[in-house]
Amino acid sequence: MTQPAIRIVLADDERMVRTALRAILSAEPGLEVAGEATTGAEAVSVVRELRPDVVLMDVRMPEIDGIRATEQINATLEPPPRIVVVTTFENDSYVYDALRAGAAGFLLKRTDADTLVQAVRLVARTDSLLFPSAVRDLAAEHGRRASAPPAWVSRLTGRESEVLRHMAAGLTNAEIARRLDVGPATVKSHVAAVLAKTGTRDRTQAVIAAYEAGFLNAR
Repeated sequence: MTQPAIRIVLADDERMVRTALRAILSAEPGLEVAGEATTGAEAVSVVRELRPDVVLMDVRMPEIDGIRATEQINATLEPPPRIVVVTTFENDSYVYDALRAGAAGFLLKRTDADTLVQAVRLVARTDSLLFPSAVRDLAAEHGRRASAPPAWVSRLTGRESEVLRHMAAGLTNAEIARRLDVGPATVKSHVAAVLAKTGTRDRTQAVIAAYEAGFLNAR
């Protein structure tokens, strides 16, 4: 059975950027650009109306920026789409704040077409962390390291700690299951427990929280 197309919303105040993204994505089988937005506020409205699978969100936009737009979308839609912020500079503190707000990952505006397409497919169809090494580097640059480990660190079981480290390495649930020699359902339960204990809603936020707590070595 053919999978439905991955529906995408493009949010960027630069028309040329939106045009280029649309041309690349629309040419790919299984990808559909469902709508566009030119401001952060418009992005929230368009996403609420169209309910896409993926949003490519410029991090700096008029009215409200990509961080606030990401927060509002995640707070009002269940399940929310997978949001990937698009930026000019990879060490931008705005990008780090967007990841903390619930973005699934980020892409640079100079990203080549193949990487763009692969990233959209990855965030839409898998539970893998997008570009884990880039998340690690952002944590090293911008992480708000706690002076003392938060309480959730001591509440993780040994197996949950293993799962969190594998999540940070970018492994999917299926890959973690093979690594630990357990069933995928067991890994899914461990991931859910990790999210609950860290107080985060997705893998990216959990990994960011782990770096900030000193649970993972950001360097």
